[in-house]
Amino acid sequence: MTGPLDWVTDALDHLEAEGLRRRLRHRGERTGAIVDGRRSFASNDYLDLAGDPRVAEAAAEAAHRWGAGSGASRLITGGTVLHRELEQHIAAWKGTQDAVVFSSGYLANAGTIPALVGRSDAVFSDELNHASIVDGCRLSGAAVRVYPHNDVAALEQALAEVPAHRRLVVTDGVFSMDGDAADVGALAAVARRHGAMLMVDDAHGAGVIGPDGRGTAAAQGAEADVDVAVGTLSKAFGAAGGYVAGRHDLCEWLRNRARGFVFDTAPPPPAVGAALAGLRISLAEPWRRHQATAAARDLADRLGVAPPAACVVPLLVGSADRAVALAAQLAGSGIDVTAIRPPSVPPDTSRLRFTTTAAHTADDVDRVAGAVAAALGAIA
Repeated sequence: MTGPLDWVTDALDHLEAEGLRRRLRHRGERTGAIVDGRRSFASNDYLDLAGDPRVAEAAAEAAHRWGAGSGASRLITGGTVLHRELEQHIAAWKGTQDAVVFSSGYLANAGTIPALVGRSDAVFSDELNHASIVDGCRLSGAAVRVYPHNDVAALEQALAEVPAHRRLVVTDGVFSMDGDAADVGALAAVARRHGAMLMVDDAHGAGVIGPDGRGTAAAQGAEADVDVAVGTLSKAFGAAGGYVAGRHDLCEWLRNRARGFVFDTAPPPPAVGAALAGLRISLAEPWRRHQATAAARDLADRLGVAPPAACVVPLLVGSADRAVALAAQLAGSGIDVTAIRPPSVPPDTSRLRFTTTAAHTADDVDRVAGAVAAALGAIA
């Protein structure tokens, strides 16, 4: 007997045959440098805070005081003074008038873009932007122009060609799969010439690079040029959630019109407490970001790839099958690293995506570089 969902089995079989099927992993311990007995180079826990006892204790304290869940959206009864305290701390850290906290970085992007542009408007997006930006562009209903990666001249031409009521240029700060950075100052100059807003999602740069870890724009001296600063609380700060920082009126508009904020249950208090602790620790212990980025530069040098902007070090290997085989070889050597395949990256650009954290030492870099050389030799 057949049913309307039988196509799913065939589709999964096709993914399997193409080397593109993913399977969940379930680790048996808290996050950290060791995952299931292997030295991990696959985590976005850049400052090694997700398993920090102080962050866990802040989450527990918030749970005891305000409960495990929020119970409603922020605009109803879901907000606590802790939510507002986190927003104020983010704004002070970023040097902006205000900030809005979302339940995830994905919701921050998917909710903010449609709140800024609509059907009579246009959005200009880097071709390597994160999926949450891509989805936000689609949800907006605006005309979408995708410009070649980091090609400022192509962006300027697109801005000149596309008429629109409002225009939004949106880019990652540090690109999650290539590890390079946008030229924020150059993008801002082009955006200003064409009356466009500039939005930067710095999920992989915030907390890691720039003065006080304020991110890519701060590292480039272009912080004041960003109209909409987006980030996550689930990577460097070891918690969960996302944020938008900027002018007070921008944040008030998002509280009224960003659907990912208005219609979403407020972030649970334990996550908010953890994020606040993670942010405070990151500012008090700058050695964490220095160690994480130094390890990334050292690893990139050992692998013979371009220096990274932050902590993402990709090693392109071509086919999905080869990436999976290399990851398996490294797992056998006690190294945990992720094989990245389409649709996360374009066809024939599958890669091993190494990420470094504050927990990684020079010895770790030596070990993984040697293991990679051996793995490449084994499957050459």
